[in-house]
Amino acid sequence: MPTVVSDAGPLIHLAQIKKLHLLKKLFKQVIITPNVKREAVDEGIKLSHPDAQIIGKAIEEGWIKVEEFPERLTSASKRLAEDENISLTDAETLMLARERKAEILVDEKTLSNLARMFGLKTWNTWTVLLESLKTGYIEVSDIESAIKELGEKRHKLKKEQAVEILDAARKIVCK
Repeated sequence: MPTVVSDAGPLIHLAQIKKLHLLKKLFKQVIITPNVKREAVDEGIKLSHPDAQIIGKAIEEGWIKVEEFPERLTSASKRLAEDENISLTDAETLMLARERKAEILVDEKTLSNLARMFGLKTWNTWTVLLESLKTGYIEVSDIESAIKELGEKRHKLKKEQAVEILDAARKIVCK
């Protein structure tokens, strides 16, 4: 099982559909930066978002680990953020994954593309769900529910993308 460094988005999305626990099953370790914790937990708790409490509990339990961002990477992450027009939090997530030789969990297309340019294996909310289906942790109905809950309300999922995800899920089940 690999180690993954996660951005806030997938944690929030998986917690919203009560599937955050899948990360614990798929990865040896889930690491986040303090800025990701601030986005996913601290700000969410201030706004009374239930998903923030779910993520906070996973941190308390120790299977999501908040890892200090290495000081020596600070200037490189600031430069990356400016050069690529991404947030500092995203740049730190990318730099930490690269530093740790870990995989990366991100939903944003730009960050995912940058991660692949750096040679990192990328995951997103949907690949986590599909891999969980493949390993028998969830059913196709869970993916259908996720598309309904996330795709329509929060994830900006296009209809064609939803069809592709469901097709992939059905192919997995047929194997």
